[in-house]
Amino acid sequence: MELQFYGANCLRISTKKAAVTIDDNLASLGLKSITKPDDIAIYTSVTKNTPKAQIVIDAPGEYEVSGISIHGVSARAHMDEEGKFTSSMFKIDAGDIRIVALGHVHPDLTGDELEELGTVDILLVPVGGSGFTLDPIGALKVIKAIEPKIIIPTHYADKAINYEVPQLSLEEALKELGMEPAETAPKLKLKEGELPEVMQLIVLERQ
Repeated sequence: MELQFYGANCLRISTKKAAVTIDDNLASLGLKSITKPDDIAIYTSVTKNTPKAQIVIDAPGEYEVSGISIHGVSARAHMDEEGKFTSSMFKIDAGDIRIVALGHVHPDLTGDELEELGTVDILLVPVGGSGFTLDPIGALKVIKAIEPKIIIPTHYADKAINYEVPQLSLEEALKELGMEPAETAPKLKLKEGELPEVMQLIVLERQ
């Protein structure tokens, strides 16, 4: 399995069976969409201008596509009032590796949400803050609740991206998180049984 980061909350997960794109809103942010017609396209919030894909998933539920199991969990978005749930967290099971894309969730995950997510190997977590998405304090709260093996930070400042709201730089976010990257790489390649014993934060360079 291979993970690549394309900016904002957008990542691409490639396996021998299929490719999954997460939150490919790049065209609206001044970048180029990376979704291909055969991809499984996942969005953590309902979106209108989706690129062509094999299937678009933007709502809670259980999905099985091209040998990939996907579980969407209803969640309170970061800017939702209490009691509203307009976002979805997605757990993607690829082989024996379990990846969770949080999206712009509120940091106070419920016990039911955590139970639905279950064991998480790789957590994709926004850190840019400014009231739009999780800030480092909120991100750390979610990380401690989920306890993944690998953390990949997303949605931080980038001169090439036209964010709706200015975001913290990666350096500022990591300083507030109090975490040092175990690795900075253009992509993350993992085989079954290769997960670290101790939690690691890995920075993926934007493609």
